Amino acid sequence: MDRSGDVKHLQKVFDHCSRAARIGVWECTLADEKLYWTDMVYEIFDLPPNTPLVRDEIVALYSPETMSELHRLRSAAIEQRGGFSLDAEIVTHKGNRRWVRITASVECENGAPVRIFGLKQDVTAEMIMMREIRRRAEFDHLTGLHNRFKFHERLDQLCDVGSDTALLLVDLDGFKNVNDTLGHKQGDLCLIDAAARLSSAAEGADLVARIGGDEFAVIYSGSAAKHIEQIAGRIVGALNWQLGEGASIGASIGVAHRLPGISSGVLYEEADKAMYEAKTQGRNRFVLFRPQSNSLSAA
Repeated sequence: MDRSGDVKHLQKVFDHCSRAARIGVWECTLADEKLYWTDMVYEIFDLPPNTPLVRDEIVALYSPETMSELHRLRSAAIEQRGGFSLDAEIVTHKGNRRWVRITASVECENGAPVRIFGLKQDVTAEMIMMREIRRRAEFDHLTGLHNRFKFHERLDQLCDVGSDTALLLVDLDGFKNVNDTLGHKQGDLCLIDAAARLSSAAEGADLVARIGGDEFAVIYSGSAAKHIEQIAGRIVGALNWQLGEGASIGASIGVAHRLPGISSGVLYEEADKAMYEAKTQGRNRFVLFRPQSNSLSAA
Protein backbone atom coordinates (compact mmCIF):
# COMPACT_ATOMS: atom_id res chain seq x y z
CA MET A 1 0.00 0.00 0.00
CA ASP A 2 1.35 3.43 -0.98
CA ARG A 3 1.40 5.58 2.19
CA SER A 4 3.36 8.44 0.62
CA GLY A 5 0.27 10.65 0.72
CA ASP A 6 -0.09 10.09 4.48
CA VAL A 7 3.59 10.87 5.03
CA LYS A 8 3.32 14.10 3.05
CA HIS A 9 0.22 15.06 5.02
CA LEU A 10 1.95 14.41 8.34
CA GLN A 11 4.97 16.39 7.18
CA LYS A 12 2.67 19.29 6.31
CA VAL A 13 0.98 19.10 9.71
CA PHE A 14 4.39 19.02 11.42
CA ASP A 15 5.57 22.05 9.46
CA HIS A 16 2.44 24.01 10.41
CA CYS A 17 2.77 23.04 14.08
CA SER A 18 6.47 23.89 14.05
CA ARG A 19 5.77 27.35 12.68
CA ALA A 20 2.89 27.99 15.08
CA ALA A 21 4.98 26.95 18.11
CA ARG A 22 8.19 28.47 16.69
CA ILE A 23 10.00 25.23 17.34
CA GLY A 24 12.57 23.45 15.18
CA VAL A 25 14.81 20.40 15.14
CA TRP A 26 18.61 20.48 15.31
CA GLU A 27 21.41 17.95 15.23
CA CYS A 28 25.17 18.08 15.70
CA THR A 29 27.53 15.24 14.76
CA LEU A 30 30.23 15.03 17.41
CA ALA A 31 33.10 13.84 15.24
CA ASP A 32 33.16 16.99 13.11
CA GLU A 33 30.79 19.32 15.08
CA LYS A 34 28.66 19.71 11.95
CA LEU A 35 25.22 21.26 12.53
CA TYR A 36 21.92 20.45 10.84
CA TRP A 37 18.83 22.64 11.35
CA THR A 38 15.24 22.66 10.14
CA ASP A 39 13.99 25.90 8.64
CA MET A 40 12.43 27.18 11.86
CA VAL A 41 15.77 27.14 13.70
CA TYR A 42 17.25 29.22 10.89
CA GLU A 43 14.34 31.64 11.30
CA ILE A 44 14.83 31.89 15.07
CA PHE A 45 18.47 32.85 14.51
CA ASP A 46 17.53 35.26 11.68
CA LEU A 47 19.51 33.28 9.09
CA PRO A 48 18.34 32.35 5.58
CA PRO A 49 17.49 28.62 5.24
CA ASN A 50 20.39 26.40 4.20
CA THR A 51 23.00 28.97 5.26
CA PRO A 52 26.24 27.02 5.93
CA LEU A 53 26.53 26.55 9.69
CA VAL A 54 29.78 26.78 11.62
CA ARG A 55 29.24 25.78 15.24
CA ASP A 56 31.77 28.23 16.71
CA GLU A 57 30.06 31.09 14.89
CA ILE A 58 26.64 30.01 16.16
CA VAL A 59 27.83 29.61 19.75
CA ALA A 60 29.25 33.14 19.57
CA LEU A 61 25.66 34.41 19.21
CA TYR A 62 24.87 33.27 22.78
CA SER A 63 25.29 35.59 25.75
CA PRO A 64 28.48 34.95 27.79
CA GLU A 65 26.48 33.49 30.69
CA THR A 66 24.49 31.20 28.39
CA MET A 67 27.61 30.18 26.48
CA SER A 68 29.30 29.06 29.68
CA GLU A 69 26.25 27.14 30.91
CA LEU A 70 25.71 25.55 27.49
CA HIS A 71 29.30 24.29 27.44
CA ARG A 72 28.94 22.83 30.95
CA LEU A 73 25.62 21.09 30.27
CA ARG A 74 26.65 19.80 26.84
CA SER A 75 29.93 18.36 28.11
CA ALA A 76 28.17 16.63 31.01
CA ALA A 77 25.48 15.21 28.72
CA ILE A 78 28.05 13.76 26.34
CA GLU A 79 30.12 12.30 29.17
CA GLN A 80 27.05 10.76 30.85
CA ARG A 81 25.32 9.75 27.59
CA GLY A 82 22.30 11.77 28.70
CA GLY A 83 20.62 15.05 27.84
CA PHE A 84 19.87 18.54 29.06
CA SER A 85 17.56 21.51 28.70
CA LEU A 86 18.45 25.19 28.81
CA ASP A 87 16.76 28.56 28.31
CA ALA A 88 19.42 30.38 26.31
CA GLU A 89 19.75 34.08 25.56
CA ILE A 90 20.99 34.89 22.06
CA VAL A 91 21.61 37.91 19.88
CA THR A 92 20.65 36.85 16.37
CA HIS A 93 22.55 37.44 13.15
CA LYS A 94 20.43 40.60 12.66
CA GLY A 95 21.00 41.85 16.21
CA ASN A 96 17.66 40.81 17.71
CA ARG A 97 17.75 39.62 21.32
CA ARG A 98 15.83 36.39 21.83
CA TRP A 99 15.39 33.53 24.29
CA VAL A 100 15.63 29.98 22.95
CA ARG A 101 14.62 26.87 24.88
CA ILE A 102 17.07 24.11 23.98
CA THR A 103 16.39 20.45 24.66
CA ALA A 104 19.07 17.91 23.82
CA SER A 105 19.71 14.18 23.84
CA VAL A 106 22.92 12.29 23.11
CA GLU A 107 22.79 9.37 20.68
CA CYS A 108 25.34 6.57 20.99
CA GLU A 109 26.58 3.82 18.69
CA ASN A 110 28.32 0.84 20.25
CA GLY A 111 28.37 2.71 23.55
CA ALA A 112 30.13 5.78 22.15
CA PRO A 113 28.42 9.20 21.73
CA VAL A 114 28.18 10.08 18.04
CA ARG A 115 25.64 12.90 17.84
CA ILE A 116 23.56 15.25 19.93
CA PHE A 117 20.14 16.38 18.78
CA GLY A 118 16.95 17.94 20.01
CA LEU A 119 14.61 20.92 19.72
CA LYS A 120 15.03 24.67 19.77
CA GLN A 121 12.01 26.83 20.52
CA ASP A 122 11.65 30.60 20.51
CA VAL A 123 10.34 31.42 24.02
CA THR A 124 11.03 35.15 23.91
CA ALA A 125 7.38 36.12 24.44
CA GLU A 126 7.13 33.75 27.40
CA MET A 127 10.29 35.15 29.00
CA ILE A 128 9.08 38.75 28.55
CA MET A 129 5.76 37.83 30.15
CA MET A 130 7.47 36.09 33.08
CA ARG A 131 9.77 39.07 33.62
CA GLU A 132 6.77 41.39 33.67
CA ILE A 133 4.99 39.15 36.20
CA ARG A 134 8.14 39.13 38.34
CA ARG A 135 8.50 42.90 38.02
CA ARG A 136 4.94 43.46 39.15
CA ALA A 137 5.42 41.06 42.05
CA GLU A 138 8.65 42.69 43.25
CA PHE A 139 8.48 46.36 42.26
CA ASP A 140 6.28 49.33 43.12
CA HIS A 141 4.34 50.34 40.01
CA LEU A 142 4.52 54.09 40.70
CA THR A 143 8.13 54.68 41.73
CA GLY A 144 9.89 51.68 40.24
CA LEU A 145 11.47 50.89 43.61
CA HIS A 146 11.25 47.46 45.19
CA ASN A 147 7.94 46.87 46.96
CA ARG A 148 7.11 45.82 50.51
CA PHE A 149 7.16 42.10 49.68
CA LYS A 150 10.65 42.26 48.20
CA PHE A 151 11.85 44.44 51.09
CA HIS A 152 10.78 41.94 53.75
CA GLU A 153 12.13 39.03 51.70
CA ARG A 154 15.57 40.65 51.47
CA LEU A 155 15.63 41.76 55.12
CA ASP A 156 14.75 38.22 56.20
CA GLN A 157 17.54 36.80 54.02
CA LEU A 158 20.20 39.09 55.47
CA CYS A 159 19.12 38.54 59.07
CA ASP A 160 18.82 34.77 58.63
CA VAL A 161 22.46 34.49 57.49
CA GLY A 162 23.67 36.84 60.22
CA SER A 163 24.87 39.58 57.89
CA ASP A 164 25.94 42.96 59.30
CA THR A 165 22.77 44.88 58.44
CA ALA A 166 21.47 48.41 58.98
CA LEU A 167 17.90 49.48 58.30
CA LEU A 168 16.50 52.95 57.65
CA LEU A 169 12.75 53.56 57.68
CA VAL A 170 11.83 56.81 55.97
CA ASP A 171 8.53 58.66 56.37
CA LEU A 172 7.93 61.80 54.30
CA ASP A 173 7.02 64.91 56.31
CA GLY A 174 4.46 67.20 54.69
CA PHE A 175 3.21 64.72 52.13
CA LYS A 176 -0.41 64.83 53.33
CA ASN A 177 -0.41 68.58 52.84
CA VAL A 178 0.80 68.12 49.26
CA ASN A 179 -2.10 65.78 48.53
CA ASP A 180 -4.62 68.05 50.26
CA THR A 181 -3.51 71.34 48.66
CA LEU A 182 -2.02 70.35 45.31
CA GLY A 183 -4.00 67.22 44.52
CA HIS A 184 -3.26 63.53 44.17
CA LYS A 185 -1.60 63.87 40.76
CA GLN A 186 0.97 66.21 42.26
CA GLY A 187 1.21 63.81 45.19
CA ASP A 188 2.15 60.98 42.83
CA LEU A 189 4.78 63.17 41.18
CA CYS A 190 6.10 64.01 44.64
CA LEU A 191 6.49 60.32 45.47
CA ILE A 192 8.29 59.68 42.18
CA ASP A 193 10.63 62.58 42.92
CA ALA A 194 11.20 61.36 46.47
CA ALA A 195 12.06 57.89 45.20
CA ALA A 196 14.63 59.30 42.79
CA ARG A 197 16.17 61.53 45.46
CA LEU A 198 16.28 58.65 47.93
CA SER A 199 17.87 56.26 45.43
CA SER A 200 20.54 58.83 44.60
CA ALA A 201 21.31 59.62 48.24
CA ALA A 202 21.32 55.94 49.21
CA GLU A 203 24.17 55.07 46.86
CA GLY A 204 25.52 51.59 47.50
CA ALA A 205 22.40 50.40 49.33
CA ASP A 206 21.57 46.74 49.31
CA LEU A 207 17.93 47.61 48.61
CA VAL A 208 15.68 50.71 48.39
CA ALA A 209 11.94 50.13 48.62
CA ARG A 210 8.60 51.86 48.89
CA ILE A 211 6.75 49.99 51.63
CA GLY A 212 3.64 52.15 52.06
CA GLY A 213 1.93 55.32 50.88
CA ASP A 214 4.70 57.78 51.79
CA GLU A 215 6.96 55.30 53.60
CA PHE A 216 10.25 54.01 52.25
CA ALA A 217 12.92 51.65 53.49
CA VAL A 218 16.64 51.37 52.82
CA ILE A 219 18.81 48.37 53.69
CA TYR A 220 22.58 48.46 53.95
CA SER A 221 24.67 45.35 54.50
CA GLY A 222 28.31 44.47 54.94
CA SER A 223 30.93 47.17 55.51
CA ALA A 224 28.60 49.94 54.26
CA ALA A 225 26.34 49.37 57.29
CA LYS A 226 29.06 50.82 59.53
CA HIS A 227 28.55 54.27 57.96
CA ILE A 228 24.81 54.34 58.45
CA GLU A 229 24.64 57.60 60.43
CA GLN A 230 26.50 59.50 57.72
CA ILE A 231 24.21 57.98 55.11
CA ALA A 232 21.09 58.84 57.11
CA GLY A 233 22.18 62.48 57.35
CA ARG A 234 22.72 62.61 53.61
CA ILE A 235 19.23 61.21 52.99
CA VAL A 236 17.63 63.75 55.32
CA GLY A 237 19.24 66.51 53.26
CA ALA A 238 18.22 64.98 49.94
CA LEU A 239 14.57 64.66 51.00
CA ASN A 240 14.17 68.28 52.06
CA TRP A 241 12.79 70.42 49.23
CA GLN A 242 10.11 72.95 48.29
CA LEU A 243 7.26 72.15 45.92
CA GLY A 244 5.76 75.62 45.64
CA GLU A 245 2.47 77.11 46.86
CA GLY A 246 3.70 76.79 50.43
CA ALA A 247 4.16 73.03 50.23
CA SER A 248 7.42 71.46 51.33
CA ILE A 249 8.72 67.97 51.95
CA GLY A 250 11.05 66.64 54.60
CA ALA A 251 11.84 63.24 56.05
CA SER A 252 11.77 61.58 59.45
CA ILE A 253 14.10 58.60 59.50
CA GLY A 254 14.49 55.79 61.99
CA VAL A 255 17.78 53.93 61.94
CA ALA A 256 18.55 50.55 63.49
CA HIS A 257 21.70 48.45 63.30
CA ARG A 258 21.34 44.70 63.69
CA LEU A 259 23.18 42.96 66.52
CA PRO A 260 23.92 39.19 66.48
CA GLY A 261 20.84 37.16 67.25
CA ILE A 262 18.36 39.91 66.33
CA SER A 263 15.61 38.83 63.94
CA SER A 264 14.35 40.85 60.98
CA GLY A 265 11.11 41.51 62.85
CA VAL A 266 12.90 42.97 65.87
CA LEU A 267 15.18 45.07 63.65
CA TYR A 268 12.13 46.49 61.86
CA GLU A 269 10.45 47.33 65.19
CA GLU A 270 13.58 49.14 66.39
CA ALA A 271 13.82 51.24 63.22
CA ASP A 272 10.09 51.95 63.36
CA LYS A 273 10.33 53.12 66.97
CA ALA A 274 13.25 55.40 66.03
CA MET A 275 11.32 56.83 63.07
CA TYR A 276 8.36 57.85 65.24
CA GLU A 277 10.76 59.38 67.72
CA ALA A 278 12.19 61.49 64.89
CA LYS A 279 8.68 62.77 64.17
CA THR A 280 8.10 63.49 67.84
CA GLN A 281 11.31 65.49 68.07
CA GLY A 282 10.29 67.85 65.27
CA ARG A 283 10.65 65.92 62.01
CA ASN A 284 13.21 66.42 59.22
CA ARG A 285 15.87 64.43 61.09
CA PHE A 286 17.01 60.92 61.83
CA VAL A 287 17.04 59.06 65.11
CA LEU A 288 19.31 56.10 65.79
CA PHE A 289 18.09 53.21 67.91
CA ARG A 290 20.82 52.06 70.26
CA PRO A 291 20.12 48.40 71.10
CA GLN A 292 22.69 48.17 73.90
CA SER A 293 20.53 50.33 76.13
CA ASN A 294 17.23 50.07 74.22
CA SER A 295 17.47 53.85 73.83
CA LEU A 296 17.15 56.42 71.05
CA SER A 297 19.70 58.96 69.88
CA ALA A 298 18.69 61.96 67.77
CA ALA A 299 20.78 63.54 65.06
